[in-house]
Amino acid sequence: MPATRTLCNFVNNQAAPVSGNETLDVTAPHTGQIIAQVPLSLSDDVDVAVAAAAKAWPAWAALTVNARSAKMMALHGLLTAHTAELVDLIVSEHGKTRSEAMGDVGKGLETLAYAAGAGAVGAGQATYVSGGVLCRMDRAPLGVVASIVPFNFPFMVPFWTLPLALAMGNTCVLKPSEKVPLTMTRVAELAASVLPPGVLNLVHGSGAVAQALIDHPGVAAVTFVGSSPVAESVHARATAGGKRVLALGGAKNHLVALPDCDLEMTARDIVASFTGCAGQRCMAASVLLVVGEQPALIARVVELASALVPGSDGPLAMGPVIDATAVARIGAAVRNAAESGADILLDGHALTTQFAVRQAELGGFWVGPSVIRHHSPDDRALHEEIFGPVLSVLHCADAHEALAIENASAFGNAACVYTASGAAAEFFAQRFAAAMIGVNVGVPVPREPFSFGGCKRSRFGSSDITGDAAIEFFSTRRKITTKWSVPTDQSWMS
Repeated sequence: MPATRTLCNFVNNQAAPVSGNETLDVTAPHTGQIIAQVPLSLSDDVDVAVAAAAKAWPAWAALTVNARSAKMMALHGLLTAHTAELVDLIVSEHGKTRSEAMGDVGKGLETLAYAAGAGAVGAGQATYVSGGVLCRMDRAPLGVVASIVPFNFPFMVPFWTLPLALAMGNTCVLKPSEKVPLTMTRVAELAASVLPPGVLNLVHGSGAVAQALIDHPGVAAVTFVGSSPVAESVHARATAGGKRVLALGGAKNHLVALPDCDLEMTARDIVASFTGCAGQRCMAASVLLVVGEQPALIARVVELASALVPGSDGPLAMGPVIDATAVARIGAAVRNAAESGADILLDGHALTTQFAVRQAELGGFWVGPSVIRHHSPDDRALHEEIFGPVLSVLHCADAHEALAIENASAFGNAACVYTASGAAAEFFAQRFAAAMIGVNVGVPVPREPFSFGGCKRSRFGSSDITGDAAIEFFSTRRKITTKWSVPTDQSWMS
């Protein structure tokens, strides 16, 4: 683990002192030990960072898109060379297993690689629309973009925003989660050798800093990832301030298992989906809708989940959750389900689990996986985002009942179906009320150039956050019509 230190903001490619004196402890989820102090910035600190980004913007925007893409390529090479260091930081401050931390960095680097090709995918176009009249479209950057990110992916989620925002000519101010500030602090330090001063700035703090960024008159656009209530509030507040805003919210993802699904593949995918990253991801399958009686499938899910062990390495390892608040919230959800009449097929909070033993030995925030069989579709755990390694199981009479339950969800992030039938897969794929859909895939994350984003209460805003949709979000289409020759046939269109 890194030695305990007090962090600074990072502005103009150098550490910047914070005007206030308050800090928060950053704890290692494995042990609960304090590994850093993160400062609580004030509005004056936000002003400094936004001013630096605004000053850097004209020169950065004036570069060709190919020149900015070259910077993204250089940054990709630099961060790739430091992957092992970034993985260590993620494991330390977040608690992911090493393979999960590698995935966190890898997916972020994939988006960065896509941004390195912005010269091709973000190029404009031109054509003659009539005699002597040329219309062209190019893309103008917005200005200063604020990015407010959660704790669950310390590297990947910031890189949903930063690479394409920068490649399209914007400058950025990032507020990392105060729970996992170390990874992006190190990224900012490394990026200083590639990016001009003021292009990428980092401001630490809590919700007050987020609000200051949202309200700041120098910020042209805001991206946010977090819970749905906060995302809705961010969207309303930023939109009222005349800003372009994209706020991704929570999820309650449904996985439908049809009677013809491959039992072993389905069971393994279900467990990987709801326990991966200790369930702390918006793409986790949290509701399993079993069509018909499939006792063998449920038994296998419980068996595989029971085999997971607390740790950071190995194929059966599952890491801790982020903090004591998460432990309490997850436990309350499981207890509430039991009190409502549900069957607890696997109790991750039982004192006899290896996770409880690990917590007693090391401290930290260890919670084992839980599997709940519900008898009522109205149970709270079927509708509220728990954000932990908890799977709710509900039996459905047929495919239509399963579809109706998924469609009725307030969220619209992801939905999956497991089946051997192409016709059944297409039936669900065309009717799921979600924006990211999987067929025999438990975590249907789109890969570039396809964009990431949900619908309904999983997304507030009109765009997605990666891929070609992000190019659209981080730029304004500028249309220019030019005529140099005198037409022989006059008309209103000449």
